[in-house]
This record gives sequence, C-alpha cells and structure tokens, in this order.
Amino acid sequence: MKSKLEYIWLDGYKPTQSLRSKTMVRSNFGGTLEECPMWSFDGSSTEQAEGNASDCLLKPVAIIPDPGRLNAYLVMTEVLNADGTPHESNGRATIEDDDDDFWFGFEQEYFLWNPETNLPPGFPAGGYPPPQGPYYCSVGARNAYCRDLIEEHLDLCLEAGLNVEGINAEVAAGQWEFQVFAKSAKRAGDEIWLARYLLERTAEKYDLSIDWHPKPLGDTDWNGSGMHSNFSNGAMREAGDESVFTKICEEFGKHVEECIAVYGAHNEQRLTGKHETQSIDQYSYGVSDRGASIRIPIGTVEDGWKGRLEDRRPASNADPYKVAAINVKITKAALA
Repeated sequence: MKSKLEYIWLDGYKPTQSLRSKTMVRSNFGGTLEECPMWSFDGSSTEQAEGNASDCLLKPVAIIPDPGRLNAYLVMTEVLNADGTPHESNGRATIEDDDDDFWFGFEQEYFLWNPETNLPPGFPAGGYPPPQGPYYCSVGARNAYCRDLIEEHLDLCLEAGLNVEGINAEVAAGQWEFQVFAKSAKRAGDEIWLARYLLERTAEKYDLSIDWHPKPLGDTDWNGSGMHSNFSNGAMREAGDESVFTKICEEFGKHVEECIAVYGAHNEQRLTGKHETQSIDQYSYGVSDRGASIRIPIGTVEDGWKGRLEDRRPASNADPYKVAAINVKITKAALA
C-alpha cells in the first residue's frame, strides 16, 4: 500500500505569508508523525533562500488524515535553514513555552472571493448588495452564499480530526467564519493553518478563492475580517479573582505596538473604531465590549471571574503562531 503525504509549509512572502505544499509518496506508511522524514524544497522559489544556496528543510510537526484524497495524510511542517535552525519565516518557532496550561480558541473570519467578478459571492458586478444586517448567521439564498462549500469544508475538517467547534455566516455577504480550539499554543496554530489549507483546496472545486485580507472591500461600510484570539491559562480558569484579569489587560496595554506588529498586515484598514473594533492607535478593555481591544466575556464574570479573554485585534491574515506566542508572553509577564 502506498500513501500520499502532503507536506504543508508557509512561504517567505511579506507582509503576508501563503501556504505551499507538495506530495511525497511512501510505501507501508503507518500514519504516525515519527514516520514522516525531513524533506527539502527550493527556497529560492518561495522567497526563503537565494538561488546559489536554495535548499530549505521541512520538519514535520503535526499529521492528520487527508479526507479529500485516497490513502493520504496532511503533514504540517516548520521551515528550517539548511543547518537545522529555524528559518526567519518560521512563526511556530517563536512560541517559547508550549504546554497544556494555555488554551486557545481562534475565530477565523474570511471572505469567499469570485476571481471573475473580483467580488465576494452575493455582490453584483460593479455594485453592492443590500447593506449588511441580514447576512449574519443567515439562511436562504438571498442572504447566505456558497453554503455547499462551507459545509464540505466543515465535514472535511471534522473527518480529519481537526477540532473545529463551529461555523457561521458573518455580517457581510460572502463572509464566513470557523472556530478552532486547542489546549496548546502550537497545536492551535497547527489546526488553524491546516483548516485554512483545506478551505483553500476545497474552494478550488467551486472556482472560488479565499480572501484573508482584513478589509478586502476597502473603505466601505462593510465589516472587515478578524481572527479573534480567545485565550486562558490555569490562573485565569481557576483563580476566581478579578484582579488576575485586570493585571493581564493592563499588561497588554503596555505592548500595543508589539502586538499590532504581528496581528496581520493592513490591519489599520480594519481597526478604525467602527464595525465592532477599537482604533488601531488606541487600547481599551471591558466586559462584553466588542468595541474594545480586549473583551472580557460576560461568561467569565458570571462564572466568578473564571474563564478567558478575547483579543479582538488580530486580523484574518495574521499568523496564529505569532499571535499565540505574544499572548502567552504578555500573560506570563502580567502574572509573574
């Protein structure tokens, strides 16, 4: 029996990296990460090396079944330099501490995009549909677009073993969201990238692409797309102390520029103070406040100050590894 292993990695394009992948065929493969060998690729074709020293390495870090192909697996990898050190494009390597103390739930928003019209499904050529309002969590052909694609992607993720916890139509026509949860910063990042890969590949069948830009419709009265980061550690889940959350929120206020630097390119177009966002040059936090930089969910308060925080600033095109890394770093600093 021969198996297809799809090695997936992030390229070196700036300011936003893209997914790349290639297939390895292996005989008598048992489906474990330990059986996945290191591999290499031409980094000069992905903005990750020069042509005279083009080899970059792919280090397997996670494996799941590939429900879209026969006898196949998806292998998430980190990019290493030829000497085995992390490549500068390797966001996963920026996560210094990774254990089950930190839990992450990412809310990944995105727009479906029609390459022929250069607009989302539901937008008439050269114009706009009725204003946003009826599309959020909607049903019916006038408001919800391309549900077949969305449902197929969800089924593929679940069949592959990804911990996708939900989907919904978002506030603009052609805009959707899925949510992923994991009890590890690195695992949460792995799952978002693998789910993104499956979404991109599934959309090919429908002649659609995925637009991860945080404000693809430009300066219009349509919401942008985010990747809200919901995070907690043991102290947040167990202490039952409001001061724990206050310390963390206050600490985040000391690192605004550091956060924005890794929260996605062109995010200033989305973080305007409108459409359930705080302005990019301001910082705030509050209970149940979706216009704040960080929202304290009402459930956290009602559960006796036990639970999570939601950083609403990360853009839809942000690298979840880098977002998780800085969330962990700042939270630990606050509680040190």
